[in-house]
Amino acid sequence: MRRYLQRKHFSKKVNSAFSSSTAYCSNTQCSIGNRDCNLWTDCPMYCGAVAQPEQPISKYNAEKVEILGMKFDSKKEGRRWFELEALEKAGVIKDLRRQVKYQLIPAYREPDKYGPRGGLIKGAVIERAVYYIADFVYVENNQIVVEDTKGVKTPDYIIKRKLLLWLYGIKIKEI
Repeated sequence: MRRYLQRKHFSKKVNSAFSSSTAYCSNTQCSIGNRDCNLWTDCPMYCGAVAQPEQPISKYNAEKVEILGMKFDSKKEGRRWFELEALEKAGVIKDLRRQVKYQLIPAYREPDKYGPRGGLIKGAVIERAVYYIADFVYVENNQIVVEDTKGVKTPDYIIKRKLLLWLYGIKIKEI
């Protein structure tokens, strides 16, 4: 039977270069002692509770959440979805969709070739396509509205926002 440590019995080793789950035991009665070990599998101490490794923190502190079986990239996005759903049920908006993909730059490929038996061989992809994935798209007053819940406006997002406006004439509503 595998035995696990309760959270109060270990300290997490912090290493700025790597984010690993290596930890050491701070319980003085542990037979492994302070030797570096993987506490989730190696420690023989049994404290009555199963310790779970901590979830890694995202770059911008947004926590992925699951609400009523639906997964969202942040709590803010999940709250906004249910607000928009209520507006759709009230008849204010219609055709509500999530995670709609817009192609901004197509993929660039090598030229196609003909094989030895005359079949067409597609060229290899040199550069992948660039997409903008909108959080929500809906119709309000016969206008298409593209909405994005933003915490941090990254340089990549700003470029994609400008490309979407230039190519499709769509201005993103930022929440």
